[in-house]
Amino acid sequence: MPSVSSIGIFDSGYGGLTILSEIRSLMPEYNYIYLGDNARTPYGTRSFDVVYRFTLESVKQLFFMGCNLVILACNTASAKALRTIQQNDLPHIAPDKRVLGVIRPTTEVIGDLTRSRHVGLFGTEGTVSSLSYNIEIEKLWPDIKVTGQACPMWVPLIENGEAQSEGADYFVEKYCNALMERDSDIDTVILACTHYPLLYDKIRQHLPQNVKIISQGPIVAASLKDYLHRHVDMEQSIKKGGECRFYTTEQPEKFAKNASVFLSGKVTAETITFR
Repeated sequence: MPSVSSIGIFDSGYGGLTILSEIRSLMPEYNYIYLGDNARTPYGTRSFDVVYRFTLESVKQLFFMGCNLVILACNTASAKALRTIQQNDLPHIAPDKRVLGVIRPTTEVIGDLTRSRHVGLFGTEGTVSSLSYNIEIEKLWPDIKVTGQACPMWVPLIENGEAQSEGADYFVEKYCNALMERDSDIDTVILACTHYPLLYDKIRQHLPQNVKIISQGPIVAASLKDYLHRHVDMEQSIKKGGECRFYTTEQPEKFAKNASVFLSGKVTAETITFR
């Protein structure tokens, strides 16, 4: 393990920037590297094998760039690739490094947030069809019923700058109504895609006011802080300079322009080619 390293944050596109923002807000002292596989996004409609292969390539790249700890800030990658990487790949390619996801931290707290024990979930087709949340919540909270609703139009709307358009209103209302029609007892909804916080106000408008809406950023950030507190060797290996570098598999100018919407500030990015 190198004497100093950065925390790697990976996403198939821009959504993981909402996770990065919350992590940096809570722990600004560490160095971070963000990698967006924008040239191959979206992951949500791809097969398990393809998502696993793409995710592993990005994880290896972040390891090569000096990250001992990588966060999969992508629900689809967490659902379709994380377990295989943790169990099959890390013991052989990087036994001293760690890869964490966004699903487990969310499922750990959901039982304390719902009273009706009926939970809704908005996600990509890949996340919803994987049933990863249903399985993980069942392990920890067997009394909770989970209803997933795929929202295939939300990510394209957000990444094309249409989050505030009338078209976004139409599709947010459509999926919110579809979810609540399937289970009217839902009192808590997980935004199980890191893009979706950009639609929070519209989602709030179209769900009953008694329904809690759970964004993952603060939850993942708190979980990571606790992880580093419990794993002193890993914490001490991370450089503390408050720096953050951004890399993309697509055009850096395009990434910088779109990333600024997620981070509300200027971003400078570099193109990465997988080694």
